[in-house]
Amino acid sequence: MPRFIAGLAALLVALCCATGAFAHASLISAEPADGSVLSEAPKAVQLRFNESVAPAVASLIDADGKAHDVSMRAVDQSVEIALPARLPRGTQVLNYRVVSPDGHPIAGALVFSIGAATGNAAAGAESISVVVAGLIWLARIGVYLGLFVGVGGVFFAAWIGWGPSGGKVILGSLKIGLIGAVFSLALQGLDLLNLPLGALLTLAPWKGALGTSFGPSMLIAIAAMAVARYAWQSPTMTISWVLTSLCMIGVGFSLATSGHAATAPPQWLTPTLVFVHSIAVAYWVGALAPLITMARRRHDGLPRAIRQFSSVAVPLVGLLVLSGIVLAIIQLGSFRALIDTWYGIILLIKLVLVTMLLGLAALNRLYLTPDIVMRVKHTRTFGGSVLLEFLLVIFILIAVAGWRFTTPPRALAESAPAPLAVHIHTETAMFQVLISPGKVGSDDFVLQLMTGDGRQLVAKEATLTLSLPARGIEPFERNATLGPDGYWHLRGVPLPQPGRWHMQIDALVTDFEKVTLEDDFDVR
Repeated sequence: MPRFIAGLAALLVALCCATGAFAHASLISAEPADGSVLSEAPKAVQLRFNESVAPAVASLIDADGKAHDVSMRAVDQSVEIALPARLPRGTQVLNYRVVSPDGHPIAGALVFSIGAATGNAAAGAESISVVVAGLIWLARIGVYLGLFVGVGGVFFAAWIGWGPSGGKVILGSLKIGLIGAVFSLALQGLDLLNLPLGALLTLAPWKGALGTSFGPSMLIAIAAMAVARYAWQSPTMTISWVLTSLCMIGVGFSLATSGHAATAPPQWLTPTLVFVHSIAVAYWVGALAPLITMARRRHDGLPRAIRQFSSVAVPLVGLLVLSGIVLAIIQLGSFRALIDTWYGIILLIKLVLVTMLLGLAALNRLYLTPDIVMRVKHTRTFGGSVLLEFLLVIFILIAVAGWRFTTPPRALAESAPAPLAVHIHTETAMFQVLISPGKVGSDDFVLQLMTGDGRQLVAKEATLTLSLPARGIEPFERNATLGPDGYWHLRGVPLPQPGRWHMQIDALVTDFEKVTLEDDFDVR
């Protein structure tokens, strides 16, 4: 048996070390650029990301509508995709999928034209099917149930005890978790390689998933849940204590080796925070089902169980909240991202549910627990309150599983293209203009007004006038607002058409003096 325990420990450590921690990858640039028109067909396309990625699959739909499978290879932080020879003139659509270091597939499409743009090619990245997305979401919820309710429940039974209380829920969660983890691997492979659901019966999706950081993460989860199932029936308490401790470590390692939060910079901090956060959740959530059962049955050991659980739960919940706050700050980057991104909206939902959960936990700790410890008959009320905690936890897990389909705001910020910069210089003045994002749509302008020798030009008003003569768009005027940074700002300026826009900036220096500078800039 000691060899068995040592082997399990080595397995968990080896699987944990099988992958490194990196940030969520995002596309920074492409050559040729998206939407560009080329005189000749390129031999290859180069996609540059903010982190190293692993190639998965790519396909090209040419101007005649014919599909081509193309090869791709990783070069540092770029992916090079070889294109077929003798492509027809017109618009080409390149669909690609790569694997982010956090284990999540990243899909995208690049549109470029040879000679002239045409409308024959079908544009757009190949997106994940609704069925596969739904199954991935359900499988992820199952994994969470297995790790938190299942493994955490077995840990509670081993260290705090009192028989099989909550055993049906705990064992059922372990079964659901094991099934969810196995299918998560296969579904990850389907998403990665853009395969149909029927490909589950082939080796391709399994091999693809095991080749990403998500593979070791699920293998650790499977090992932790399988050992927890064995520990539930272990012959001695000593073995049970050792095995359940290893399982709880496995919960932390499983979630700390893959996913958005676990791979965010700084890499020395975030995996540790995820590790602590996961173990704290497993300890708290794992106790709920046994406590509910003991309260409903008015088990004589309930007061002692609550005392032992609470003595550890209070500091662990503090670590849970602290680690969660730090991770949220790292992922969001700004408060506005809470409502501007899907990641932030899910986090906001989680925060509301966690606040309610903490309120119930405080109620139990301050009002119900003392009465039960003093053996006053409030066990039914306590059981109902803990049941509400359990239901809130389920809703939290349902919401958090949706993060699988989002990109953290900090990754979106890393992949944001640099603003279009226009420098206008005369003998009397210099104007530096930043246009973000510099594409068709709604753009923000920042105007830095300077004198000819580079000093700040103090103005009473600044006005921006734009026109696109080639498309028949007559000049329209917008007034800029002076910001606390000393620059003039305009937000939401419409640039409805691509082309070479004409820009005129008028700076009113005094009631009798106005400085006017003009230039052109290209919008794709």
